Amino acid sequence: MRKVTILLAIGVAFLTGCAVNPVTGKTEFMTVSTEAEIQMGQQNYAPMQQSQGGLQDLDPALTTYVSGIGQRLAAQSGVSLPYEFVVLNNSVPNAWALPGGKIAINRGLLYELESEAELAAVLGHEVVHAAARHTAKQISRSQLLQVGVLGTAVAASDSDYGNLIAGSANLLAQAGLAKYGRDAELESDYYGMQYMSKAGYDPQGAVTLQETFVRLSKSRQSDWLSGLFASHPPSQARVDANIATAAALPPGGKTGEDEFQRAMQKTRAAKPAYDAYDEGRKALAEDKVDEALSLANKALGLYPDEANFHALRGDIRLVADKYDMAVTNYDRAINRRDGFFYYHLQRGLARNELGQTDAAVIDLERSIELLPTAPAHFALGNIARERGNVAGAVEHYKIVAKSGGDYGKAATAELVRLDLPSNPGAYVLRRCDADASGNLVVTVKNNTSVQITGVQVAVQYTDASGRQRQVSQAVRGQIPPGQIASVNTGLGPYTPGSDCPVQVIAARIAE
Repeated sequence: MRKVTILLAIGVAFLTGCAVNPVTGKTEFMTVSTEAEIQMGQQNYAPMQQSQGGLQDLDPALTTYVSGIGQRLAAQSGVSLPYEFVVLNNSVPNAWALPGGKIAINRGLLYELESEAELAAVLGHEVVHAAARHTAKQISRSQLLQVGVLGTAVAASDSDYGNLIAGSANLLAQAGLAKYGRDAELESDYYGMQYMSKAGYDPQGAVTLQETFVRLSKSRQSDWLSGLFASHPPSQARVDANIATAAALPPGGKTGEDEFQRAMQKTRAAKPAYDAYDEGRKALAEDKVDEALSLANKALGLYPDEANFHALRGDIRLVADKYDMAVTNYDRAINRRDGFFYYHLQRGLARNELGQTDAAVIDLERSIELLPTAPAHFALGNIARERGNVAGAVEHYKIVAKSGGDYGKAATAELVRLDLPSNPGAYVLRRCDADASGNLVVTVKNNTSVQITGVQVAVQYTDASGRQRQVSQAVRGQIPPGQIASVNTGLGPYTPGSDCPVQVIAARIAE
């Protein structure tokens, strides 16, 4: 009955799921309400910022400047949403919008702009994505009829942190909604330019912006390919469309080169330090530890107040098993920027290696408050297991197991290790067949990712006097992951297709 009810509800949603697009005035298929969109945006804005590098706090005045331009453009949309605009501390050139008007632009994209008009073109484009409900439209088309954690128009490759996200929050980084369709991109360009013009900006800024993007896409720069081009692919067709749109709008308007350069002065001055940091991150990923340390020190020498630079040096110490020094570096990072998950995560891991378990738990739990990650949950699972808190360990491992990757595999193995002895039937499948003489043959399958042994099954049967009996039988040898093994019980007759009178009562991991 429940399935029928759910199917009926979905059917009603498809029959009634139409709404007028508040930007274009067109009637479109839509199963997500505006209220649900706003909730999605509010729920996911903070974790999305965390997963993409956190807020830029080098120059708060720059964020105020960007937000003012964004609000001016949003006011032209005629769509009442709780718009917010932030600048993220991320060198990848990108900008994105969550449903409900939650918009972000990366420091890396600001470096590539030349004027306030080009910035207005970027922000106006993102305002249209939110106002025209483009993500909600994608959800409706995909029949994703939930309002929980949302996969957005941001790819996980935008930062070093996206692949750490754990459990259901991992949907934040799904690539399934990471790319808008061609129509949505052209629509955002067109109406974004309308907003620019109404706000007093020269719409030619949108033309020069797209021309720059096309030129950079031809050079196939890796940071661009992993950033803006992944979610907002440029093309000559978009340039031509923008030229036509600009020709139909009133000529002139503010370009704001001087204003933009003044607003960017402090951030541009720090660019050599961030370049050294980015190269240091790359070197560390390639196990070039000495080179990474040299670049981290260079970045710190140029700009010692940036928390990321201290965290990079901490990561280098962590890789070298110099845990005390790593903690000192993470302390410095946290003293400068307390609200970023990564520093708490890494300090917690370092403290755990030092045996400072209580302090590690505090750090790891703080990091999860900011952004749930697989490393934090896995470490907390290990600590809970070592303290004899099996239930707590299982809960952490279950979250990590959903994330996939190396942490997911390790967590699955730990789950099996903890739960298999007391709950073998959840991990070992069984099937009943008959041999040529009609005797019962039990086949078991190892449904885990680890090798198991010691499998025992209990067979319930009725003896010749009509009494209910139970006998246990061992399945000999080890069973690799995904493989099967059989035991002939010698009991019969068994009729194939009838109920399988067997339970798996024991199993353990093969050490």
